[in-house]
Amino acid sequence: MDVGIDLGTSTVIIYVGGEGVVLEEPSVVAVNMKNDSIISVGKEAYNMIGKTPDHIRAVRPLSHGVVCNYKLTEEMVKHFIQKICKDRLVKPRIALCVPSGITNVESNAVIDVAISSGARKVYLLEEPVAAAIGAQIDIEKPNGNLIVDIGGGTTDIAVLSLNGIVNKKSIKVAGDTINDAIIRYVRLAHGVLIGEKMADHIKCTVSSVFFSSEDDVSASVKGRNLITGLPCSIQISRSMLYECVIKEAEQIVAAIKEVIEKTPPELVGDIYTNGITLTGGGSLLHGMDKLIEKNTKIPTKIADDPINCVAIGTGKSFEYLDKLVDGFVIPSMQRS
Repeated sequence: MDVGIDLGTSTVIIYVGGEGVVLEEPSVVAVNMKNDSIISVGKEAYNMIGKTPDHIRAVRPLSHGVVCNYKLTEEMVKHFIQKICKDRLVKPRIALCVPSGITNVESNAVIDVAISSGARKVYLLEEPVAAAIGAQIDIEKPNGNLIVDIGGGTTDIAVLSLNGIVNKKSIKVAGDTINDAIIRYVRLAHGVLIGEKMADHIKCTVSSVFFSSEDDVSASVKGRNLITGLPCSIQISRSMLYECVIKEAEQIVAAIKEVIEKTPPELVGDIYTNGITLTGGGSLLHGMDKLIEKNTKIPTKIADDPINCVAIGTGKSFEYLDKLVDGFVIPSMQRS
């Protein structure tokens, strides 16, 4: 059994060979702080965020694409693997995608989590490579392709050619930092405190990084008034959020430009022809593709299934094991 896991900061997506995407759940674990026991994992735990008593905490065990709480990450991955592997005797081969800028210590933590969760063998795959495979881009040809994977915790940018990464960069600016920016704006500009889930909802439905005045829309936002301490509801429009959201998006654009500047000119010509491919949930932020295209002067498109691209590519990476070169599946990080 071959399993590909997109171990994301905000969502875990699992792809099983021959079956496709079989699981998509939030990366959240609810813990009873009195005895350190796990109460729930995934969707159930996500629904508890901001609604628990003092002794129960809904925790995200991953931060910026890496493990920040080893024990809870292990329990979460075990729970998800048990959900998809009905036969406990079957130990799957597991491929996990990791951010491009991951360190050896962080890589080891991810591998240990997978092994303790019941993996027979573990492979690590860098996120842009998994995204490219999932987006059905032919990475074997001597042809440059630029992939931008905007996830929850990190944005990974890479130029791929001939089964290798020519140039790459990973920054810790992505969906979660945009949520934080929205929470800050609503608190400072309107004196209203909103939660993480409400900020994510506004980001998906209202916020934009490229729009005209005719496109302006608004939504009702519920939170706590910081002056009265009472619940309240305010209207937030796209134009109001623009300034706080564009600051984060511009950091992503700057990182893409930096990668292009360091890429050999022959490959830059290929990239201009092939265009930039966006994957990850962050690529669905309204106007992100247009903003990147305007600033880079390179045609930019969103992959067909941007949210599942990385998981699909990770699951399909087993077909490339004999072809991938150093920098894709990291040989020093394979363990039986």
